[in-house]
Amino acid sequence: MAIALAAVMLPISVTGPGVALAEMSGALHASAASTQWVLNAYNVAFTAFMLAAGSAADLFGRRRLFLSGTAVFALASLVAGTAPTILLVDLARFVQGMGAAAVLTSGSALLAHTFSGAARARAFGIFGASIGFGLAMGPFVSGLLVGVASWHAVFLVNVLLGAVVLVLARPLPESKNPGARRIDLPGVLTFTLALMLLALGFVEGPSQGWGGIVTLGSFAGAALFLALFVVVELRVAEPMFDLSLLRRPTFVAIIWQPVSIVFAFAALLVYLPPYFQGAGGAGSTMSGAMLLPLTLPVFVLPLFTPTLVRLLSVRMLLAVGPAVLAAALLLMTFTDPVSSRTGLYAALLLAGVGIGLAFGVMDNAAVSVVPAERSGMASGMFNTLRVAGETIGVACVGGLLLTSTRQQLPAGDGTMADDVVQGRLASVRAGGGQDLVDRAVQGLQHGWSVVYVVLACVALAGAIAVFTMVRDRDLDQSSAAQEG
Repeated sequence: MAIALAAVMLPISVTGPGVALAEMSGALHASAASTQWVLNAYNVAFTAFMLAAGSAADLFGRRRLFLSGTAVFALASLVAGTAPTILLVDLARFVQGMGAAAVLTSGSALLAHTFSGAARARAFGIFGASIGFGLAMGPFVSGLLVGVASWHAVFLVNVLLGAVVLVLARPLPESKNPGARRIDLPGVLTFTLALMLLALGFVEGPSQGWGGIVTLGSFAGAALFLALFVVVELRVAEPMFDLSLLRRPTFVAIIWQPVSIVFAFAALLVYLPPYFQGAGGAGSTMSGAMLLPLTLPVFVLPLFTPTLVRLLSVRMLLAVGPAVLAAALLLMTFTDPVSSRTGLYAALLLAGVGIGLAFGVMDNAAVSVVPAERSGMASGMFNTLRVAGETIGVACVGGLLLTSTRQQLPAGDGTMADDVVQGRLASVRAGGGQDLVDRAVQGLQHGWSVVYVVLACVALAGAIAVFTMVRDRDLDQSSAAQEG
């Protein structure tokens, strides 16, 4: 119960603040760039510290790290919800992301060690459903909280959830890797710095320019530290990540598979609400409700994982999920939130089905194809790539939307493009009247069409990779466990 509730809490923190950004930026008199770091700071820290958290869980104990991470997450949420400046919110969100990394990796490793057989399959099905529920309810609940209270409530609700998780988690059994004797500090430092710089490059690329010094310097630094990480891991006796696991095509395909899903999912959850609020004329509560066709299947379908596995197999679920998502994204190019809302809902529902098919099996598959003592390590790498996909997806889609919209506006008016993408059409109307608003909305709709096609290509590539690289015999243990 504690791990399931935590799995609800974390994705709410990814998708929920996106609904509150417009009110928050106005209340704190913040610029668009500093407000965007409310999302970016959390995602960068979440990505960078995931693998380190997995190794720490194996060494110090999964339960201990789960409790510590939850406490850090809750305290950071309290600071973010009461901060008087946008800078303090951004810093608190970075710390919150560090806590989230510890909670997610240790939580899934605890499930792998606590349950076996059919019980383990059900546990991971509930785990996937809980993540789906958090994603599903994040925009909707946050929209309600903003409408009834204020943007502060979007963060403060996690303080309450964190306190409940801490109480429920006290009886959880402790587990660790008995062969682990120390933390691989060189590995932790090099990998964490590599991921932070990689995420920073994608986050700053749209605003600084992809050929700018900051962007290129971030990518170059990421490549350097990643190379150093490989050298370190090949030489140390107890590496943070066993590189020999990458010799298994099934493991490689499975840990990359979530990227093909969340690259699109996270971007849609973050940028569709402002699109609905601006171009669609919806309020904050309605914009969250409009995402329910996308998010509810992600909550419901993982609950039926054992039945789905018997019908399709783990390998087919992992491949069919992103393929269905790709088809749905292509359908979305023919929709918009005003003239074709019914078609939009149908396409969002199909996308949710594709995502939900994969969510119920991918976490269990990732930890089932490695030795049990490596479950924390496998979970860390799997979730690192999952969150990296979210971070990069959000950054790339944001940049593409800004670029496409800016091309339809008067030259050099980047502030107006920011207003359109974030749903603040009143500011655009005040600056140029309804004609400029119509032009800006048309540019934004064109940008979304381009985004849908790009995201569909990413999802389809993931489906092909899983179908061709995953070996059924490597998933026998996972399939048997889920069929129970």
